[in-house]
Amino acid sequence: MSTTASTQDSGGARTEVQREQLSDVVVRFAGDSGDGMQLTGSQFSNTSALFGNDLSTLPDFPAEIRAPAGTLPGVSAFQVRIADYDIHTPGDAPDVLIAMNPAALKTNLGELRKDGILIVNTNDFNKRNLIKAKYEANPLEDDSLEGYRVIEVELQRLTRQSLEELEIDNRSRDRCKNLFALGMVYWVFSRSLDPTIAWLEKKFAKKPVIAEANIKALKAGYNYCDITGVFQTRYEIQPAKLEPGTYRSINGNSAFSLGMVAASRRSGLPLFLGSYPITPASTILHELARYKQFGVTTFQAEDEIAAVCAAIGASYGGSLALTTTSGPGLALKSEAINLALITELPLVICNVQRGGPSTGLPTKTEQADLLQALYGRNGESSLPVIAPATPADCFDAALEACRMAIEHMVPVIFLSDGYLANGSEPWRVPEVEDLPDLRRAFAERPAEDDDSFMPYRRDEKTLARPWAVPGTPGLEHRIGGLEKEDVTGSVSYDPENHERMVHLRAEKVARIADSLPPLEVTGSPEGGPLLVIGWGSTLGAITGAVNLAHAEGLPVSRVHLRHINPLPNDLGEILARFDKVLLPEMNSGQLASVLRGRYLKDIVTLSKVQGRPFSRGEILAAIRQHLES
Repeated sequence: MSTTASTQDSGGARTEVQREQLSDVVVRFAGDSGDGMQLTGSQFSNTSALFGNDLSTLPDFPAEIRAPAGTLPGVSAFQVRIADYDIHTPGDAPDVLIAMNPAALKTNLGELRKDGILIVNTNDFNKRNLIKAKYEANPLEDDSLEGYRVIEVELQRLTRQSLEELEIDNRSRDRCKNLFALGMVYWVFSRSLDPTIAWLEKKFAKKPVIAEANIKALKAGYNYCDITGVFQTRYEIQPAKLEPGTYRSINGNSAFSLGMVAASRRSGLPLFLGSYPITPASTILHELARYKQFGVTTFQAEDEIAAVCAAIGASYGGSLALTTTSGPGLALKSEAINLALITELPLVICNVQRGGPSTGLPTKTEQADLLQALYGRNGESSLPVIAPATPADCFDAALEACRMAIEHMVPVIFLSDGYLANGSEPWRVPEVEDLPDLRRAFAERPAEDDDSFMPYRRDEKTLARPWAVPGTPGLEHRIGGLEKEDVTGSVSYDPENHERMVHLRAEKVARIADSLPPLEVTGSPEGGPLLVIGWGSTLGAITGAVNLAHAEGLPVSRVHLRHINPLPNDLGEILARFDKVLLPEMNSGQLASVLRGRYLKDIVTLSKVQGRPFSRGEILAAIRQHLES
């Protein structure tokens, strides 16, 4: 649907501006790591969330802490997709690209849709920056941008001009050019400036001149579009029809943090986090440090080993214990995790996966720690592994991880990734009464003449041992890494006892599957030619691809796994109903290997190890290929 309105061009004449309704749009902000692209994208996302759009974001950080300005490794980007319907991914390719310098243009232009809008900051396209970006010629002066709707804007000059009355230096003025660009995008997509203005006033309350500068730049960018007629069309995306409730925009790490606080309140246990900062998990430490009023204790240790050992000590003392890390830190924590396993204490180990090995791609995403989570410890050491599917799902998955840990007295690995950690989407704030009851009684003090407390006497259903808080008279027992005697908990070197304890610990994990809900198969639950199975953050791309395939009439179904260990009881039966099974993973096929060995079913791997999530198009192409063959 289109309508027309008028605006004034730079010569004072009125020009017609067409208004067009869109169902969704993908916008990418790209610039140097010091250009504030993450802030700009976040503000556009938050404003759209307040308007009522569904949204999904993909922040893309440089791997280097401070790459040389203007170089290709220093490009920072933020992609956001907004829609008037329920969406699942941040979009395959941007419809609009804002390029703040030549390096940003070079690294992102290849993904911009043909006939897409390209807003370019011409002030940074000088000889020096073109050389840094490895351009042999200025792309604004040849035909390399043919096929795009190019809007050339002197962002730096115009920003300085709009702030010339303020008593600040040019460097401070230049830092506001991202707000000028944001104002332009707000005009193009009919967004209100008010939420960002309110945010700037709050953020810079102690620096009113800086707040005023940013607000002026924001309004100047908006007015520039309104006055000059540089755009002939304004676009509108109506609010999405979502389930009624209170919503907020949230990223995965924030959702996980709130989930852990909720689990603490619902279990009646104080939450303790022992952590050592590591990208992309560090923001969980920052987030949880804000919740001291809810009985949360955060401890930044000197290293990964100290962090997990402190968390184990907190669990022994009766706290809901958590440690957070990424792949390299999980490797360092492995020995202590086995200590929690053999002492059978509840502990949540959050691994926010990133590209590896070694330091690898610290700011990029990957799913390559799955086998490490399943098997990366010495001895027979089966642990539950749970993988959230979306940023908002990190809240519910955190509660589920705590349920398993407390109910079964076992460490649980929470396997997130960088895409979920930093990506955002609307989250419906739940009602407290809808959250699970996680209370579990500690072992009680026995009668004075009763010395029958047995620290490894197990619950018949879950095989969980009692949780005996230190200092409780009559509950004294051994603790440590040596093998325990069944029931008594005394140190034992008996070979038959060791084998029995190994099987008991494994069976305790296996019994978790009995409490899992049946898997939901979308498409044809009774079977068919192709099933797409996924885990973790691939849910959005798989859902989008399967929906597109259904629109084409293709006979494809999908199922998604949250629990990786133990696997759901009905998975084998579901796999057997389909001729082919396709498994997209951001690794070289790790879960596929596990499923082949477990179910003796051929699993076709769709592998991607590029530090970036799947697009719908990639998975749709694989669906078509396997159905045709």
